[in-house]
Amino acid sequence: MSELFSDQWMKSMLEEWNKDEEVSGKLAEISFCSTIACGFKDDDKPTGIFIVENGIAVRAGLYDGEDVNWDMRADKKDWMKWMSKGLGMAGMGIAVTTGKLKFVEGDFKAMIKDPRMANPFVKSFALMGRVGGE
Repeated sequence: MSELFSDQWMKSMLEEWNKDEEVSGKLAEISFCSTIACGFKDDDKPTGIFIVENGIAVRAGLYDGEDVNWDMRADKKDWMKWMSKGLGMAGMGIAVTTGKLKFVEGDFKAMIKDPRMANPFVKSFALMGRVGGE
């Protein structure tokens, strides 16, 4: 098992993303393109980067100063909990409201109001669980 958001972990996430029609397929339908970063709340910069073009993940690895559309941060214990138990719409709303999940970049409110983006986003947490991590 690889370290959460490591280069290897991000590349495994890319594979899971592209295999899952409920995520990549649904986002392809709306021509979703974005650069997504994730990491830990107390860090100055994100750890991992994930680039999506027309719903398909085309590159993933360690963050290297790229401009991002989304930058999500949480404590490691919260990431691990969401990976093992998943995160539904209500849970995600609570996580954002309580500050457990922080969006450094990205318009969470606009995304969550659009089911074409919100549903795949929530499902991406289940993909993280398939990748695992330590």
